[in-house]
Amino acid sequence: MPPAFREFVEDGVILTRGMEGCLYLFPLPKWKRVEEQLEHLPLTDAHSRAFVRFFYSGASKARLDAQSRLMVPQPLRSFAGLESEVVVAGAPGRLELWNPQRWDAAIQAVQDNPPHPELLINFVA
Repeated sequence: MPPAFREFVEDGVILTRGMEGCLYLFPLPKWKRVEEQLEHLPLTDAHSRAFVRFFYSGASKARLDAQSRLMVPQPLRSFAGLESEVVVAGAPGRLELWNPQRWDAAIQAVQDNPPHPELLINFVA
C-alpha cells in the first residue's frame, strides 16, 4: 500500500454515497469540515434536506484491517456497483471509489463535454 494512502486512512475514514454513483472516502478531519458545511444548509429547503439524507444515511466509519484492507459495507458496495475491481481516484480532500465501467463513462462524459473555460481560469492561469 502506498504510504500516502496509509496516511490518508490511518485515523479512520468515513465512507458515504458520492455523486455519479461512486463512493466518497473522507479522512476524519475532512469529514468534520463536510459536516460543518452540511449543518449550514437551510432546513427549510426540500432539496437540501434530501441531499443531507442521501449523504448521511449511507455514511459509515471504517478502518484498515491487519492486512491493510478497507471493508466497504454491502449497501455501499451495491450503491456503487463495486464487485471485484475498484478504481480509486484522488479528489480534493477525499478519495472516490468507482466501478470501472462507471469511471470510464464519467471520464468519457468530461471528454465529450469539457468544463467551461471560466471554471478553469484560476486553475490554469
